[in-house]
Amino acid sequence: MPVAKPALSLTAVPGRRHRILDVAVAAEDRGFAGLYLPSLSDNMSLATALASCTKRIPFGTSVTPIYWRTPVDYAQSAAFIHELSGGRFSFGIGVSHAPAHARFGVTVGKPLGDMREFVADLKAADRVGELPPLVFATLRKRMIALAGEIGDGMVFANGARSHMAESLSALPDAKRTDENFMIANMIPTCISEDIEAAKAVNRRTLTSYAQLANYRNYWREAGYEEEMAGVEQAIADGEPGRIPECLSERWLADTTLFGPPAKVLEGLEAWYDAGVRTPILVPSSAAGNQLLAFEEMFALFA
Repeated sequence: MPVAKPALSLTAVPGRRHRILDVAVAAEDRGFAGLYLPSLSDNMSLATALASCTKRIPFGTSVTPIYWRTPVDYAQSAAFIHELSGGRFSFGIGVSHAPAHARFGVTVGKPLGDMREFVADLKAADRVGELPPLVFATLRKRMIALAGEIGDGMVFANGARSHMAESLSALPDAKRTDENFMIANMIPTCISEDIEAAKAVNRRTLTSYAQLANYRNYWREAGYEEEMAGVEQAIADGEPGRIPECLSERWLADTTLFGPPAKVLEGLEAWYDAGVRTPILVPSSAAGNQLLAFEEMFALFA
């Protein structure tokens, strides 16, 4: 039986924005499960464009940092996209990371309290129309529990498959079994017959995440103490170039998909079995750019 088609991660790179909208339409035509937009660029603008250029495919942000704009401003934009799309949009929100906070010059409080306050303010906005479902960026159990309490879904980025059952135990039973409650994970994916080249691509993709303390704490919780200790030693020594060699093959296979088509499909099926209802594949190519990565992804599910 064929593996169910996943969702895809989509980013509007400057200079390729028209091409990316073409990719979105092609993904819809090919029956992919959704399109989800990380915060690497203005994902709210991309979501607005998707509301007009697509007709059926679900899409959402994955995620939008809550500190970049006011809750009322976000409520107006999110409700507009939700209405324009005919209810296909989900508003993924999260607290982002310390380097981004510093870059944008924002002062933050406690993540759980900030998320709770943001959701309350968002829902209190007047005369904006119906809000879309709210999907929380999650890694560890307290944020997962908050998503289960006041959210409509949750999305990991670079979650560990072997740890997923433990993570999902923080959800109330009613949400864990509710098919309408989104459980998603963004999974770096490189399809290539050259397995070593594919592994190298995914290691490069995740090196920046390994430099973030909250990710290291999560992966340590998932059983990768030795790998995270190695990363921290490389950082302390001022040698970030050593980080990829600290990221073991066991860790890589648990957090990413790589290799020939059959191996990638087998891994995708394992993600469904682990309880992730919406795997979001983040395509990279060992042989070219973002557009080639999407061509390889479409060929995988042709």
